[in-house]
Amino acid sequence: MKEVMRLDCVNNIHADKRALLRIVLTTNGEIKIDPSGKMPGRGAYITPNLNTLNLAKKNHRLEKSLKTKIEESVYDEIKRYIENK
Repeated sequence: MKEVMRLDCVNNIHADKRALLRIVLTTNGEIKIDPSGKMPGRGAYITPNLNTLNLAKKNHRLEKSLKTKIEESVYDEIKRYIENK
């Protein structure tokens, strides 16, 4: 199967799409985790580990990629998802 490469918006590295976690800004303005990678909306990819998430939060990388403000509760939801995965 062909590898589809995507850019990790935090670490600025290319990785296989299936190895990354997609965060989506939906058309109605909600921010959601997209495990399928097919949800419509503006997406940003991150490596699914807590160090990357902390770096994204500290440097506002997800906010810049999605072009919107991200609430603390969204970061908490992503953290829980990563911990349970």
